[in-house]
Amino acid sequence: MNHKISNSRKCYILTMKLLMWISLGITAALVLFLVGYILVKGTPYITWELLSTEPSYLSEQIGILPDILNTLYIIIATLLFVIPLGVGAAIYLTEYAKNEKVVSAIEYAAETLSGIPSIIYGLIGMLFFCQFLNLKISLLAGALTLVIMNLPTVMRTTQESLKTVPQSYREGAFGLGVGKWRVIRTVVLPGCVDGVITGCILSVGRILGESAALLFTAGFAHALNGFFDGLSSSGCTLTVALYVYAKEQGEFEVAFAIAAILMVMTLVINFTATLVSRYFRKRRSL
Repeated sequence: MNHKISNSRKCYILTMKLLMWISLGITAALVLFLVGYILVKGTPYITWELLSTEPSYLSEQIGILPDILNTLYIIIATLLFVIPLGVGAAIYLTEYAKNEKVVSAIEYAAETLSGIPSIIYGLIGMLFFCQFLNLKISLLAGALTLVIMNLPTVMRTTQESLKTVPQSYREGAFGLGVGKWRVIRTVVLPGCVDGVITGCILSVGRILGESAALLFTAGFAHALNGFFDGLSSSGCTLTVALYVYAKEQGEFEVAFAIAAILMVMTLVINFTATLVSRYFRKRRSL
């Protein structure tokens, strides 16, 4: 009887392992197919002229330089707002907040924010930032909308990283008569800098791939502007440009070229996040 039970258990374990390997193989095959298909279709159309010029309706020239710059502008503007807010909220929840109900309520609100569809963020951003605050359709309104979207990511990654710092480090610093803020600034934050950087890199990846929220807040303009002028005016990011060229203008070659660029940038961002996390993990273990 026990021999039969042992054999059936082995069969069950082998079956589950086989199913997991099949699932892993299907997932990896789909990812490789998607990446390969986009790169094969888009790479031949990536030219220096496409990357270094702005579009002209008179000469029917297509260029994505304004879209690349607008993407960089909105990434910088979003990080300038979301990093202080996210890190500050994480420090408050981990180091200062004593009321567990308040902490639970804030964490629940952050988790709820991360689950809201991005199109709803776009509508709220249009009503609040563009109309109520009178920022018009601009990159700044789009950046502020993305701040709300990426705040839970930065906050949660920083908060989890703060919890990994041993309590003995804090107690040792307090025993030397150091104030709480100085302990956080000189002992706690340096020990969790990997979580902060990883959260920022993941936020950049989400900013890079966002389009629905920016359709209503940042606009479609392909104008070539400087940083401050660009923030106060309408601008088209790479993802929005991909939608415009594919859906509105039928320029599928340009759309695939932009998709290939975005794919490469996404792979670089994910690879960078892995390397940074691994580097700081090794450094902490020394």
